[in-house]
Amino acid sequence: MTIKWKGVFPALTTKFTRDDKIDFPLFEKNLRAQLNAGVDGIILGGTLGEASVLSNDEKFSLVKFAVEKVSGKVPVVMNIAEGSTRDAIKLADEAGKYGANGLMMLPPMRYKSDHRETVAYYKAVAQSTDLPIMVYNNPVDYKIEVTLDMFEELAAEKNIQAVKESTRDVSNVTRMINRFGDRFKILCGVDTLAMEELLMGAHGWVAGLVCAFPKETVAVYQLVKQRKIDEALKIYRWFLPLLELDIHPKLVQYIKLAEQEAGIGSEQVRAPRLTLIGEERERVLKIIRDGIANRPNSGDFTNELIRSESMN
Repeated sequence: MTIKWKGVFPALTTKFTRDDKIDFPLFEKNLRAQLNAGVDGIILGGTLGEASVLSNDEKFSLVKFAVEKVSGKVPVVMNIAEGSTRDAIKLADEAGKYGANGLMMLPPMRYKSDHRETVAYYKAVAQSTDLPIMVYNNPVDYKIEVTLDMFEELAAEKNIQAVKESTRDVSNVTRMINRFGDRFKILCGVDTLAMEELLMGAHGWVAGLVCAFPKETVAVYQLVKQRKIDEALKIYRWFLPLLELDIHPKLVQYIKLAEQEAGIGSEQVRAPRLTLIGEERERVLKIIRDGIANRPNSGDFTNELIRSESMN
């Protein structure tokens, strides 16, 4: 399957049962909500997917399950976050065998690689697989920036096709476009900057709060791309307090709690993460419940999208 790297790509959470097994029925319930809302792809085993505490067998079981349930409707992308080039190459190979349509890749984990090492890492994996790759550029959380000069060298690898832009610098969208044109598709990776980066020319949105609010996320994306800015702003301004849950160290716990409140997930996490308690839980719950109580009427923005599509 060819990946267009456009639209909304949920970074799906991994659902767990109370006895710490993967909860496949609940994962499927959330996946169905995403597909029904019109997402354009799904990403497994990212930060929100608690990749650091999943075994490789669990990652591949999720890929296999998702590929079966998606049935070719949208691409399934698996995240790679490894400490060694050898392990990254092995995972890329296995991901393809289990049916993944593409890869999202962080720079090497734990060791802070320099320019030459970072480029060599990405090139080695790209040359080992036919799967299309999206570079995950998140120097704030993972301490290595994939710079424009690095992308200049990576452009030689045809299957390095996109970037999850999480530098927190909106201007980086313009820098990428000015330097590379349409060579790399740009997907915003920070929920609180999504509308801004889409307006600056980003092609898509790797979203977090979409896990709990898929319809609203897809509506913002589609309305912006249809240049219905006022309509998009109404939803985005309502959404922002919820989107800010994505930029906290406990984003996994916060977003999983939102999924639970929205009825399409649970707050179960895997240790060392723990579910929220006390004042923190009450504070986050208030944000979520206030958002749900004041949720835009989905019929309103659905009608806007239908009207816009009928005019095209």
